[in-house]
Amino acid sequence: MSETSKTVKSDIEIAQEAVLEPIGKIAEQLGLKDSDWEPYGRYKAKVSVDTLEKMNDKADGKVILVTSINPTPAGEGKSTVTVGLGQALNKIGRKAVIALREPSLGPTMGMKGGAAGGGYAQVVPMEDINLHFTGDFHAITTAHNALAAFLDNHIQQGNELNIDPRRIVWKRVLDLNDRALRHVIVGLGGRTNGVPREDGFDITVASEIMAILCLSENLVDLKSRLSSMLVAYTYEGNPVFVRDLKVEGALTLLLKQAIHPNLVQTLENTPAFVHGGPFANIAHGCNSVLATKIGAKLGDYLITEAGFGADLGAEKFLDITTRAGHFEPSAVVIVATIRALKMHGGLTKEELKHEDLDALARGMENLACHIDTIQAFGLPYVVAINHFIFDTDREVAYVKDWCASNGHPVALAKVWEQGGEGGKELAQLVVETVEKQENNFKPIYELTDSVEDKINAVVKKVYGGKDVEFSPKALKQLKAIKKNGWDKFPVCIAKTQYSLSDNPKEIGRPKDFTIHVRELKASVGAGFIVVMTGSVLTMPGLPKQPAALNMDVDANGKAVGLF
Repeated sequence: MSETSKTVKSDIEIAQEAVLEPIGKIAEQLGLKDSDWEPYGRYKAKVSVDTLEKMNDKADGKVILVTSINPTPAGEGKSTVTVGLGQALNKIGRKAVIALREPSLGPTMGMKGGAAGGGYAQVVPMEDINLHFTGDFHAITTAHNALAAFLDNHIQQGNELNIDPRRIVWKRVLDLNDRALRHVIVGLGGRTNGVPREDGFDITVASEIMAILCLSENLVDLKSRLSSMLVAYTYEGNPVFVRDLKVEGALTLLLKQAIHPNLVQTLENTPAFVHGGPFANIAHGCNSVLATKIGAKLGDYLITEAGFGADLGAEKFLDITTRAGHFEPSAVVIVATIRALKMHGGLTKEELKHEDLDALARGMENLACHIDTIQAFGLPYVVAINHFIFDTDREVAYVKDWCASNGHPVALAKVWEQGGEGGKELAQLVVETVEKQENNFKPIYELTDSVEDKINAVVKKVYGGKDVEFSPKALKQLKAIKKNGWDKFPVCIAKTQYSLSDNPKEIGRPKDFTIHVRELKASVGAGFIVVMTGSVLTMPGLPKQPAALNMDVDANGKAVGLF
């Protein structure tokens, strides 16, 4: 470790030294009235969903989506760039608002540690955001598991709907990584303990209720979507929905506070909404439509991010979220790091501190694919080089020259080290791009296309794959989807985040690969078809050395080792 790296403060140390404004001042900065928001302590607030309707006649600000290349263990810093860009836009005289997803305790306690930006481009209070925050995830977990309990109780109490216990599609959830719960048996111990059957747990961020919360525009829409969730099939093969169990009202009640977006701030007191948190590799990967749309009404620019690379989060934001929210993005920022590009060029994490232009050149193919994806959607874009302290001048120059020679707008972002000041070049380029570049946004497929054609469109136009192969189980499910009229939904493809293919080991820009669809699931309430590919899991496991091993709290209640 170099002397430079020894003196660098951790994210949590930087966050704990920050001087935060009272949340009322942040709300006032946005022009919100006292009736528009409710404080959750000194530095957090819930902004009412009614605020959006009140601002109906107000023009929308520009929505800027931040995405990235395929992630690597070296880190890409997409959230860091999102926060830094928002801070930088304010520094150049543009009123910016940020919208991020809430971190899940699964990766927080597992591999990644905290997830609220980094360095001097963070949303705060960082400890609260990374732990229990305002209780949204707990509300979603409770509502999801309440439905599972209502379902099992219905079967126990006579099974009036004639539900086949072997065809229940509603699992339970937990906001932690716990591989031991992927497959379980419930109802053991005699007649009074229920009907024995196979069950399992997903992580909360994979819950359809999480997706619904993030796609709903108001409380009425939330209740309608919850009532439409598919939970099981009868012995005759007919679908059973939440409305058949008559519990949509109870579920909505459990979520009545969670639907209101959370307002916090950055280290530089830029307003930030942090609301909802579906993973992009197993769900749609975007923060709530409500937070995005309210933020766009309150600022000149709304900066948001979608999970993982453009093959996952960005594709779903552009094909699913914009349709659900009835809005269009103005531009996309594609984040790349020298470190990650070198890993895509074949280096190990241990080799990244050393300059290697050859590996960097090979890794540029991954960035090229993600640029092609955004171009396929017809959107203006900017490449942001997220600077790390071990990047050499020659490596940075190489990426800039590559972008220039290929006609890609590019800026170096030093927001981790310098906050908003280090993002001014990027912010100016984003403004120029939005104002000067033509926007021909169009989703990658039509909703009237068949499910197979939608999947093929994403695989070929976004991933760069050659073909799609459906398992016998998936083909059978495809017939049921068509029979029940769910084939006009968009598709939400669950795939490894580490590769453009469904094989996490195929880094860079693999060619001529086939995507293997093993299962299809109709999320009728959310309004999309989940497409499970490769070996992707909806309940992750913990690594050998979980991040939790480094976490503690001192005698004064101060968190240690969160990130």
